[in-house]
Amino acid sequence: MAQMTATATDEKPAPRAQRLTVAHSPDSDDAFMFYALATRKITTAGLAFEHTLEDIETLNRKALEGVYDITAVSFHAYAHLGAGYVLLPSGASFGDGYGPVVVTKRSLGPKGIKDRRVAVPGKLTTAYLMLRLYEPDFEAVETPFDKIFEAVSDGAVDAGVVIHEGQLTYGQARLRKLVDLGEWWHEHTGLPLPLGGNVIRRSLGAQVIGEVSRLLRSSIEYALEHREEALSYALQFARGLDPVAADEFIARYVNDWTLDYGERGREAVQTLLTRGFEARIIPAQVKAEFAS
Repeated sequence: MAQMTATATDEKPAPRAQRLTVAHSPDSDDAFMFYALATRKITTAGLAFEHTLEDIETLNRKALEGVYDITAVSFHAYAHLGAGYVLLPSGASFGDGYGPVVVTKRSLGPKGIKDRRVAVPGKLTTAYLMLRLYEPDFEAVETPFDKIFEAVSDGAVDAGVVIHEGQLTYGQARLRKLVDLGEWWHEHTGLPLPLGGNVIRRSLGAQVIGEVSRLLRSSIEYALEHREEALSYALQFARGLDPVAADEFIARYVNDWTLDYGERGREAVQTLLTRGFEARIIPAQVKAEFAS
């Protein structure tokens, strides 16, 4: 009797990929970091990623609600997340002697921002936490990050703390720097300023968390090794920066710190969380926890 040959209907269907929601900011540095994952330059095996782009304060608020499986958050927001998420060991943004910049239109005199109205890009951002550490007494005016230049220029506020590309372009808006909070932090701690990282839902389990961790690191490595093509992709999110300025901005925030926090980076995160608690800005002492 002739041996039967298996047909297509006899073959087992390939297992369906597990879908995960991943959210990050629509900024050139995040776009650069996630380039390989978003454009499928690397193989993701049994995982499929659904990308969402939203501003960082929206991501912070949604993280409190547990909306996404993987999400970028400010380290200030991380202090409020509880046990639902754990930090991934790659994907952080550090300001090594630089960071959010407090800008003004005019001199504020010796008191600086004390008792002044200051535009902030959200009260869960690290920029807000740092501003409170720098000067506890001011009136925070929550303002979309891309409207802060306008608020300062129009006199709606006395000063504003700018993040993202605004750290490089405030001069073009005819604003002056009062203080670079990353520089101030380094002078007082000797550490880089941890601004934001990526967290993952604990309930996904060790196997999935480990694979996501590997893939995120691979995405960052791919971008760094294929810088020109990753930069070309990221330029669409650069909000008016020319290629040279965009490359400078990306180099600030996607680098060796982004590949791995390292001992010093983890120390910086814990120092930020501890100082925030000691200043009564963060309501409880939080120990930073990292996925393996």
